[in-house]
Amino acid sequence: MLDLSESQARMNILAELQNRFRTALQGLVDDPTELLAMVRPSQDPKFGDYQANFAMSLGKRLGRPPRDVATEVAARLAIDDLCDPPEVAGPGFINLRLKTGWLAGAVSTALASERVGVATADPPRTYVVDYSSPNVAKPMHVGHIRSTVIGDVLKHTLRFLGHTVISDNHIGDWGTQFGMIIYGYKHFLDRPAYESRSVEELGRLYRVVNRLVGYYAAKESLPKLREQIEKQRAAVAAQAQVVPSGDKAADKNAAKALRRGESNLQELEASRAALAASIAEIDHDPHLSKLAQAHPDIGRDVLAETAKLHQGDAENLKLWSEFLPACLADIERIYQRLGVTFDVTLGESFYHDRLAGVVDDLLKRKIATISDGAVCVFNEGQAAPLIIRKQDGAFLYGTTDLATIQYRVETWSPDAVLYVVDHRQGLHFEQLFAAAKRWKPEYARLELQHISFGTVLGDDGRPFKTRSGDTVGLWGLLDEAVRRAHEVVSTGDDAKPGGPEISAERRQQIAEVVGIGALKYADLANNRTSDYTFSYDRMLAMNGNTATYMQYAYARVLSIFARGGVEIGALREQAAAIELGHPAERGLALSLLQFSEALEQTMAEYRPNFLTAYLFEVANRYSTFFEQCPVLKAPSEASRTSRLLLCDLTARTLKQGLALLRIDVVDKM
Repeated sequence: MLDLSESQARMNILAELQNRFRTALQGLVDDPTELLAMVRPSQDPKFGDYQANFAMSLGKRLGRPPRDVATEVAARLAIDDLCDPPEVAGPGFINLRLKTGWLAGAVSTALASERVGVATADPPRTYVVDYSSPNVAKPMHVGHIRSTVIGDVLKHTLRFLGHTVISDNHIGDWGTQFGMIIYGYKHFLDRPAYESRSVEELGRLYRVVNRLVGYYAAKESLPKLREQIEKQRAAVAAQAQVVPSGDKAADKNAAKALRRGESNLQELEASRAALAASIAEIDHDPHLSKLAQAHPDIGRDVLAETAKLHQGDAENLKLWSEFLPACLADIERIYQRLGVTFDVTLGESFYHDRLAGVVDDLLKRKIATISDGAVCVFNEGQAAPLIIRKQDGAFLYGTTDLATIQYRVETWSPDAVLYVVDHRQGLHFEQLFAAAKRWKPEYARLELQHISFGTVLGDDGRPFKTRSGDTVGLWGLLDEAVRRAHEVVSTGDDAKPGGPEISAERRQQIAEVVGIGALKYADLANNRTSDYTFSYDRMLAMNGNTATYMQYAYARVLSIFARGGVEIGALREQAAAIELGHPAERGLALSLLQFSEALEQTMAEYRPNFLTAYLFEVANRYSTFFEQCPVLKAPSEASRTSRLLLCDLTARTLKQGLALLRIDVVDKM
């Protein structure tokens, strides 16, 4: 076994290989960064452990045969301490196989490391991670799950890697939604319901007022939309009458224009149908129709209530102060169940006193201008401006977000601010970041990132709703996940050959861990920028890329220790040699040592699905190892000890990886 130092064993193997290639490429190319990205883990073990695929690209650049270039680079590569001699294959692939002795030594040192061989960042950075950010006037729903769990993973993974992280829950506690609730409180309050279940009643008031405001907005928009539809229909009809000219390119463009026009017409028709349906819902509901008739100016009046709140009206401030604690407490119980905490929770109201100063400073610096009575920031290359003060003097989200950047820089001096917000806010963040970087030099140096994500869909391919069409509440979602997890755990325990092993109380505890973990993992395992279809059955499956499968793999390791009466602490202290003679042993060892690579890749693009994919790979490699390499009945004591230590490192890696995903493990399932 090779004698490795702690720094050697904690290396990121891929990063080290890329550094060696960087040296080998000196003199052949000025900047090898793009080429180094083509050094990757091999997809097939028969091609080695890692593979460099840049010779084709480099050969084209140099005007030389790729295989000749690959041969030269391989000869320059100083890698004898890590790998067997490089192999040049095919048109110029460079295949690398790590020395088995080096792997064994690296595993031994990872076992002795509390961080399972993962190094900390050098130099560390300071991050602010802005996530979850619900409007506190409304119950949290399924739409909040993505921001909350993705942001929490980024926070904990960055922190594990040695960075300073401030998690900030930028709650909506000051906007129009409170104007709606205040209006609803003054006109539609059910006093007994408010006194017994205040948050539910406030949520009902918000929904009623929001629907009535939407009703009148729809009635106002519908005639204009019908005009647009008629114009678009006429345009499509005209396009359809175009006679082919015989010019292939021109006729192709005309056909494309017709299809585009027809698509736009369909979208307009769909919008018209949706508006008409929302109006009909109110008109056909006797109670809501009566309320709508009694409050024809509700949209304007809600804005007036919001403005009074922002201007310090005593009555509205008193109501706001009364509503807020109950709303925050309701949100906090969700966070407690999810195991989510924040370093700071600073809502929109916190920044209210800064807003006028932000606008004045941007005007003074000539970054903002007055357009049609509103104060706007026009950024080059953007069709629409960022409006920071409306004609009536009201501030907007952009104003608050600029003030928030100002506060964060003054308070924490971050290197980066990550905003975990759904993709629909993409344009807003483009405008915001451009305006901020023009505002002050220190903001221009900031990494400002919109960590966007897609939508949670139902089986119908539309945003996940209840059968009645309401947004699915997050608390109910968690309850159902736990209930179904309890069925899975109970079924599995009842089917054990020797009879059930888990008490009723413990089953419920395990169900909570498994159910919540399944919900989180199902979200995180998807590419964050993609939509995904919600399914309890898939997320709780005992096989496949699920939290349940990972938790089961962890529990299976512990069951080996229990059956063998193994005291793992004492075993670790033996400092026994690791044997990697069997391919399954070697494959598992390599996967375990790629934890650092997985974390680096995850944070390079802020995509937790890279980490879930890595953990799934480890669990699969362990399953193969478990089937092919007897542990307790290994052929020798040395082999038994080595395999037990591989089991131990597997369990610790899975547990640490799941912990970064904010998912707990259980000792039995």
